[in-house]
Amino acid sequence: MDKIPTEFQEALPILRKIEAAGYEAYFVGGSVRDTLLHRPIHDVDIATSAYPSEVKSLFKRTVDTGIEHGTVMILDHGNGYEVTTFRTESGYQDYRRPDEVNFVRSLKEDLKRRDFTINALAMSESGQITDLFGGLADMDAKIIRAVGDPNERFNEDALRMMRAIRFASQLDFKIEAKTLAGIKCHSQLLAKIAVERTHSEFVKMMMGVDAQNGLNLAIETNLYKYMPELGNWLAQLQTIVNSHFRLTNEPQVWSLLAFYFNFSAEAIRTFLKKWKTANKVINDVILTTELLFRMSSNELSNWDLYRAGRENVENAVTILNAISTSDFSGYVADYDHLPITDKKQLKITGGQLIKDGILQPSPQLGETLSYLEKAVVDAKVANTQPALISATKSFINEDD
Repeated sequence: MDKIPTEFQEALPILRKIEAAGYEAYFVGGSVRDTLLHRPIHDVDIATSAYPSEVKSLFKRTVDTGIEHGTVMILDHGNGYEVTTFRTESGYQDYRRPDEVNFVRSLKEDLKRRDFTINALAMSESGQITDLFGGLADMDAKIIRAVGDPNERFNEDALRMMRAIRFASQLDFKIEAKTLAGIKCHSQLLAKIAVERTHSEFVKMMMGVDAQNGLNLAIETNLYKYMPELGNWLAQLQTIVNSHFRLTNEPQVWSLLAFYFNFSAEAIRTFLKKWKTANKVINDVILTTELLFRMSSNELSNWDLYRAGRENVENAVTILNAISTSDFSGYVADYDHLPITDKKQLKITGGQLIKDGILQPSPQLGETLSYLEKAVVDAKVANTQPALISATKSFINEDD
């Protein structure tokens, strides 16, 4: 590599200090892969022949983030770098974590245990790439290939099957035939993986540049059958594969599915709870999906837009513009032209209504403010103090 990115340059003092003590140290994993593919770098990971106790003896500030697996975090000038000892692994009774980890001094042994050839790359401080399993050739050919025997790799860690289809989606790569066959053969092992792990991989897959391919691979390999609640929706999933969606966040992912599955708010909540989804995301999905149904049937009101919020309006527009021949972008402008976009923008408050003697602290006060909020949004009442006071008096009289 002719030019080492800044993220690596900042970590070079860590490598050099380890090497100065007589050990080997390399940048490894996804950061090396993404650099070679000219993609953004996230975490910079380091692998070394030094054992954890030896690493800790070299640095003043360390944290035992995964000491049993050989990982120590080195804190350096506000940055944290995970440094992991070369290791071998054996005995995967839970199909995810090794029962036994052995620290070794061999880089080859360490790279041999990794999932795919494009991830089994190591880079020295000078930018020299160590590629023992054909990862560079596979990268050039845009291929996802398991290191060694795919059946062994997927029995060791069943989540690797989800990672394969996620990489195929994110990188626009194809999965090599034996690796694909291994996924088909062992797809049922995905049921043994924690839902949170599958969740993360699935969402990333659905936001890839070739997400249709990723979803199609999930169907082709039968992995979808072992994801929460997807097994009964094959026809709908195939329809989604044939659409042209491009998604940029998690609420869009689930809203697209909920729209094609024709889910009610309650069905969405039940479905996403099984996926261990955050409550904020669930609420956004409910609001976005309601917008999708209303926008597609041209039954959208100001209140629908207001209630959903701008972000969810944008989510719904993104989805519909991708899967439809119509242009729904105007709904974002409609939201921006609402009389108010937050109840705090009302030109009157409960405190003022009480101070003016119009209302007393009571449930009626809250009901009145809710009425005014909706009336202003629907452009039935102007957002001015005189108009709001007049509307308040009319509402009180009607209520009486």
